[in-house]
Amino acid sequence: MASRKTERLINLTIALLATKRYLTKSEIFKNIEGYEGSLDSKERMFERDKDDLRTLGIEIEVGGTDPLFDDEPGYRIRPESYSFNIGALTGTEIALLSLAAEAWRGAALDFSAQSALVKLNSLGIESDFEALPALAPKLTQESANFLPIAAAIADTSPVRFSYLSKSLQTNLRHLLPYGLGSRSGIWYLVGFDNDRSELRTFRLDRILGEVERDTSAPNFTMPLDFNIVQFLDSHLFDPSEQALVSIRRDRGHALRQRAIDTTLGDEFDLCVVPFSDADRMRDLILWHGDDVVVQSPEYLRTIVITALETLVHVHG
Repeated sequence: MASRKTERLINLTIALLATKRYLTKSEIFKNIEGYEGSLDSKERMFERDKDDLRTLGIEIEVGGTDPLFDDEPGYRIRPESYSFNIGALTGTEIALLSLAAEAWRGAALDFSAQSALVKLNSLGIESDFEALPALAPKLTQESANFLPIAAAIADTSPVRFSYLSKSLQTNLRHLLPYGLGSRSGIWYLVGFDNDRSELRTFRLDRILGEVERDTSAPNFTMPLDFNIVQFLDSHLFDPSEQALVSIRRDRGHALRQRAIDTTLGDEFDLCVVPFSDADRMRDLILWHGDDVVVQSPEYLRTIVITALETLVHVHG
């Protein structure tokens, strides 16, 4: 029963995110799987679902479907308001969140979720299919050590691993793992390095072999004031450049979330987006197709154009 409700909540969230106009309850009941029984039971399900989503911090906007008439109210979730203010997390919450993000990404691309959007589209209700992968939280880290590290953080268990430094030296490290976080698509492990007696940061892609529990050391106590987001922001992430990009209205949500300044236009908005890795920035821009146009810097514009020309040459 719980899994059916979870699936319904995910499908409802996806539909309300993707729609470009307000959806009425009758449209929701007709097109989203999971709303069954009498009209009264569907109404009760929907009210509980709205409460559950609001409890999760997902804001549902209510509005009229026809501005000229006092018609049935409709519902939608604006992509720009769909973000989580996570704050400080415990180790257990980090591990659970990593699994939940993978589940959500899978659900966003699942047949039942996509079929709901197909039904809506067939009724003339335009949906932003292309935005779904960008809206869905995702973990791009493919390291086999990700979940073992997350479990060690949850259990406050020391770990040990071989690490390749920037100088290409391999050393055995003994660490009290405090947190996992990502910046510019790269995942980092932060913890107290017992060998150097200080907090250190390690890239997961430079860990060689498996991360093991260090059974020779006792469990540790996580510092109450440690916050992985604040630590990475202050010690690691420093965007060295800014891109000026034109983004089509109501599109390019992944880029919009990163923008530090936006100038509204008629068809395209002009956004200033900081970045530190040109290749990853190129990939993010290419993902949005013709909804994003690079204005500057010139070298970023050039590598995007070159990538597009390569795609045309390969695929015709």
